[in-house]
Amino acid sequence: VQLQASGGGLVEVGGSLKLSCAVSGITVSAYTMAWFRQTPEKEREFVTGITRSGHISIADSAKGRHAIFRDIAGNKLDLQMWNLESGDTAVYYCAAGHGNDVTELRGYKYWGQGTQVTVSS
Repeated sequence: VQLQASGGGLVEVGGSLKLSCAVSGITVSAYTMAWFRQTPEKEREFVTGITRSGHISIADSAKGRHAIFRDIAGNKLDLQMWNLESGDTAVYYCAAGHGNDVTELRGYKYWGQGTQVTVSS
């Protein structure tokens, strides 16, 4: 199983970025899929996720600025981000699992390697 995150980079405050997670070895529709992020100062935190049934959860900090998309045909997971803030600077990870709580790290079995997002002011 491989989750390959891409799309990170340097963007200015207020800008937009799209992250993608290419998945192989499992089917995205058969797992709860999510994006987490982490900085050196904080523990890895939940950003947004989508359950097998298609229910979407999103962290308060991301509401209105981030959106998750599950591409079943392409077997990938996207994260569209806009109106980016300096606080969005982090390494972003995609994850797949069968946990009961979409926001909990321990519910995810598979993780991508992460992609760096840097928002400059």
